Amino acid sequence: MRVYYEDTDFSGVVYHANYLRFFERARTEWLRSLGCDAASLKREHGLAMALRHMEIDFLRPARMDDMIEISVALAHAKRAHFVLEQEARIEGEPIARTRVQVACVACEGFAPRAIPGFLLEKLGASVKNP
Repeated sequence: MRVYYEDTDFSGVVYHANYLRFFERARTEWLRSLGCDAASLKREHGLAMALRHMEIDFLRPARMDDMIEISVALAHAKRAHFVLEQEARIEGEPIARTRVQVACVACEGFAPRAIPGFLLEKLGASVKNP
């Protein structure tokens, strides 16, 4: 994705909170590529994916017009959550990294729920007993 003026702060670098949006978009597209879009997950299963925990390391700044590539990799999955590692790069050089725990929750009440089998299968993960 390209960095636009609206993504930057007064010093001309990407405002730190905007990395959350960049990483979120990449996670959303990654899940979509596995056949798990948010609308059908809610409609068909009454479930949503919610962030439970996130750590970010900012390594170097990105500036307006930079092209940022974001990777998404599964670190591990359990019955009701999975952990992803993401990296933002410019021309192959890391600029930020994050580790994100994503929980599967019921749309009503946000109580934890098991990740649907079709998604676990696509993740290539095995369910651990609670």
